[in-house]
Amino acid sequence: MSIFKINLRKILILIFFLISVNSISNAQTKTRILFIFDESNSMTGFWENRTKIDVAKELLIKMVDSLSKIKNVELALRMYGHQSPVTPQDCNDTQLEVAFAPGNSEKIKMKLRTTMPRGTTPIARSLEECADDFPACKNCRNVIILITDGIEACDGDPCAVALGLYTKGITLKPFIIGMGLDVQFKDAFDCIGQYYNATKQDEFEKIMKDVVTKAIMGTTCQINLLNTEKLPKETNVNITLINQKNNSTYTNFIHTLNYKGFPDTVSIDESIVYKMIVHTIPEVIVENINIKSGQHNVISAYTPQGKLNVIQSNGLELKGINFIVRKAGNLETINIQEIFDPQNYITGKYDLEILTYPRTIIKNVIISQSNTTTVKIDQPGLVNILFPKQGYGGIFKIEEKNTFLVKNIDMLLTENIYLQPGNYVLVYREKQANLTGYSKEKYFSVRSGLTQIINLK
Repeated sequence: MSIFKINLRKILILIFFLISVNSISNAQTKTRILFIFDESNSMTGFWENRTKIDVAKELLIKMVDSLSKIKNVELALRMYGHQSPVTPQDCNDTQLEVAFAPGNSEKIKMKLRTTMPRGTTPIARSLEECADDFPACKNCRNVIILITDGIEACDGDPCAVALGLYTKGITLKPFIIGMGLDVQFKDAFDCIGQYYNATKQDEFEKIMKDVVTKAIMGTTCQINLLNTEKLPKETNVNITLINQKNNSTYTNFIHTLNYKGFPDTVSIDESIVYKMIVHTIPEVIVENINIKSGQHNVISAYTPQGKLNVIQSNGLELKGINFIVRKAGNLETINIQEIFDPQNYITGKYDLEILTYPRTIIKNVIISQSNTTTVKIDQPGLVNILFPKQGYGGIFKIEEKNTFLVKNIDMLLTENIYLQPGNYVLVYREKQANLTGYSKEKYFSVRSGLTQIINLK
């Protein structure tokens, strides 16, 4: 049975803060706060010497007054449990009463003063419908603050709905502040959002200030990509943040330095333990990243880079040829790169295998910080082979007293092939010649930049 279906005494969850107009302001991003307010019948019950609804409304009205004076903040109010009586249960009793708009604080306060608790507690349905309460906005932070005295009373699953909102990027996870919540039910609220527990009224102010700091300023993160001097100067790299608990992607973005030359700041969910993949070559991975809530966090990764460029001397015949890059002494391929196309690599030593005929192997190429390492290979020569008939063949490179196969050939009328400078032998046999002894050899040399014709007719 879901924890939300257990009939327990409901818990008062209230949100309040005291904050000056000048202490919190964000000129770059608009923050939109949607209050989801509980008007269910249980709110008529007493807490200490007052009813829960009176305490909740008084605190929320003060909150709205404070928020209305803060630049770039817009408010909206959704209520539930205020339209239908507690019996028969109406699990659709949720309504956006005041939509987002500048200067709507008086409407919100008036609605709070003129409604009365009546019905049930459809938290999941309210969360689900609030997805449409946030109009489209490219530069907005969307925040939900849930104010309720109880857990889910209908058959909905608030955990699943909250996760759906979060994964779709509609809102940040809701803020929830509980009073006197039994420890065994804490998880029921943790799955919905960020839960805080205040056991006494005099604890509210401290908790509420913390909540509003997070709601308005958010939890921010700066990612420092360090060079060899441990300075955050590397940038313009793709980064993936992963929820390490379930191995799902949280976000992808391109690292940026702002106009002052410092790593740009991004908002981030503090409830997640992250793994960060910096998509350098090779990738740099940082695991077990814990974010401190309501603060500016700095994540660092050691990513010093330099460029690698492979070029060909005296011509462009090989443009479009790729080469394999491996860490020195390691057979694992870390990148496929095209010649004449410089790319960044983490500083260190690399082995290159250039897909020429024959393949060109260059070992222990050093990539250093902020420098371009240029590797030059010889210009090939072009060999045009004219065959008398169809058949089978292969080109071998001659190295001292040995030969090794460079390329198999299906003998058509003509074969055009770029070969690196050196001495070669062509071994071939016509298709109709059905004895091994009919194999023939043709020796030739290749010089850079020159074309030669080998006529076997």
